[in-house]
Amino acid sequence: MDLSIVIVNWNTRDLLRDCLQSIEAGRGSLQIEVLVVDNASCDGSPEMVRTEFPQVQLIENKENLGFAAGNNVALKKATGRFVMLLNTDTLVHGTVLADAVAWLEAHPDVGVIGPRVLNSDGTVQPSCSAFPSLKFLTMQACGLTRVARWDRYRMTGWDRSSELKVDVISGAAMFVRREAMEDVGLLDEAFFFYGEETDWCHRFGRAGWGLVFVPIPEVTHFGGGAVRQLNHRRDVMMTEGTTRLHRKHGGLVAGVICFAILSFHNLSRALFWSLLSLVNKKGAKDRARHFLSVAADLPKAWPSHKQLAVRS
Repeated sequence: MDLSIVIVNWNTRDLLRDCLQSIEAGRGSLQIEVLVVDNASCDGSPEMVRTEFPQVQLIENKENLGFAAGNNVALKKATGRFVMLLNTDTLVHGTVLADAVAWLEAHPDVGVIGPRVLNSDGTVQPSCSAFPSLKFLTMQACGLTRVARWDRYRMTGWDRSSELKVDVISGAAMFVRREAMEDVGLLDEAFFFYGEETDWCHRFGRAGWGLVFVPIPEVTHFGGGAVRQLNHRRDVMMTEGTTRLHRKHGGLVAGVICFAILSFHNLSRALFWSLLSLVNKKGAKDRARHFLSVAADLPKAWPSHKQLAVRS
């Protein structure tokens, strides 16, 4: 088997259908297996897969296990020489699947690659980044990364037309070498929805495997997918995942500092949008409401000791 494509789904039936259709159109001569892990959807997703894509391996979880654990269920069953993690809210285009496999075959020291990823309007998406260090998080909280030439974190000043070694590849479209995965282990299931691919990439790099952005065309990532259903909880979970990442790799002090930086980020946005709402700035009330809800739930964003005990 050349490539195993692993997709975790939670109530995104229509997006999943389009994604699977694009895979069928783009498989070419590759030997591909597609594994869909459904995290207890209630929108008819499993029925759609069984009816319309009988060749797909459908794994139905009885509860929502999250992104890391959901992927791990399929990764344990995958048989491909290479594995691709793919979001449901994506479309693969052209020969990107075959091109990725060929590139990895030619570069045996590279464990993970990311292809060129586009937004729905055709613009290039920042689908790879540096590790979210405390320095970069502080710059982001202060708004400095909005200036593209200063943004060494998300690298928004780079047009992604050339190959580049990076720290992190987005799990929305990530190709992984089996040998590398067997070397570092599966995703850390202590991460529920955010931070898991950053942790995985960090472990690949620490083990000596290269991580490279390769401008092979291409995957469209619409964004939103299951995340739209989370509302303000998305930012709460992002805070929790990033704090967990720093606690795991930097210790308690790093975790506390990370949590403080992200709390400042959310609290300052809550204040900013609340002030703008007083002068009836368009959209300000909704943004204020969002960040006030995030601020209210920040105590829930501190990683629990039970989850921290889980290690890869």
